[in-house]
Amino acid sequence: MSPSLTVASWPDVEPRLLCGEPGREDYAAYRELGGYQPLTSADDLLEEVDRSGLLGRGGAAFPLAVKLRTVRDNGRLSTGTVVVANGEEGEPASVKDRWLLRNRPHLVLDGLRLAAAVVAADRSYVYVSDLQSAHSVETALTELDPAMLGGVAVEVRLVDPGYIAGEETAVVRALDGGPVKPTDKPPRPFQEGVGGLPTLVSNVETLANLPYLLRHGSAAFRAQGTSHSPGTFLITITGAGRPPGLYEIPHGLPFTDLLGMHGVSADQVKGVLMGGYFAGLLNRAVLDATLDHETLRTLGSGLGAGAITVLTDDCAVAVAASVLAYFDRENAGQCGSCFNGTAAMAAAAGALRDGVASREDVTALRRWSVVLRGRGACATLDAACNVAGSLLDQFPHAVDRHLDNACEACHAGMFRAHRPYEVESL
Repeated sequence: MSPSLTVASWPDVEPRLLCGEPGREDYAAYRELGGYQPLTSADDLLEEVDRSGLLGRGGAAFPLAVKLRTVRDNGRLSTGTVVVANGEEGEPASVKDRWLLRNRPHLVLDGLRLAAAVVAADRSYVYVSDLQSAHSVETALTELDPAMLGGVAVEVRLVDPGYIAGEETAVVRALDGGPVKPTDKPPRPFQEGVGGLPTLVSNVETLANLPYLLRHGSAAFRAQGTSHSPGTFLITITGAGRPPGLYEIPHGLPFTDLLGMHGVSADQVKGVLMGGYFAGLLNRAVLDATLDHETLRTLGSGLGAGAITVLTDDCAVAVAASVLAYFDRENAGQCGSCFNGTAAMAAAAGALRDGVASREDVTALRRWSVVLRGRGACATLDAACNVAGSLLDQFPHAVDRHLDNACEACHAGMFRAHRPYEVESL
């Protein structure tokens, strides 16, 4: 099990997501903080969401207002809409969604009822793979008068965990009774989702921002963050030989400030694994970065699901090999390009880690990291390409040392992990 989790908000910034007493927040405590405020106009709330610039917190950073408006408009052409609070936290190095569901279930349900009102849904789901999260939400539902949710029915759906289980088409497929595996696109869920209806699939942290917007408005929301990455967000930080941390911080915070909050010296840092596993590796250039989408994009990386692993003693080659092996095990097994591509990249990276790879293996790894992008039904293959390509681009000297079987860090104790930097306990 992981060491105990540190949970904290950035000093001098009023928390929006992590507030409340430690432990599970019940209905009375949430109401005392201003929860479940009446909604007088769904259209006005949608305009506030639009002005806020709220971006999705599940990994893609897609504007929530665009999703809401599209599902609402498509719903007017069909027989209804569906809303899904997606809490299937597929990134092992992330813990934010589980924390919210276990500790602030009413905040998530409040956001869910607001999203349902905006898109005129009468049916919704809380989709999770964590049993304790499911129990927390189910308990919260028993504390509520159904009228508090505006007439929308809420069902908690528990599925087996997996890297691809939270992909939006896999969510729809599972809720329709099929296997928890992605499908080809189009159609996307906003066009044809659960039961063939336009469906909003939104991360639970994203939805948890809606009650704040209802109470305080878009200007207050934008008081933190940057113009292109507004608001605060939850970030999970692991690695560096320290217990994991979950922090609410403003977008635009210097990465070195986050390190200081977590008790890690910048002098120790070799690099990071960004976005959980999806966004790949960055070298020490990350020390000059701020934590926002626009800055990290210029570095060829991203925040992803809001998870950062700090590499100090661990070798980037060995870390990449373990992550690629994870993708090889976790792919859905239904797209040949992904099934074979992740296996090939994992084998090449594993050989490099073990000091038995050739220059030709590294050349092949680079080629695969380029030509395999975009070929799968979901983003698993892209994630593997990100890890492989960023290893070669960001850590060429480490790659060369492994080609010579001369990596001192690995000779001292090679990093190997089935689920690298997994956060198991809260």
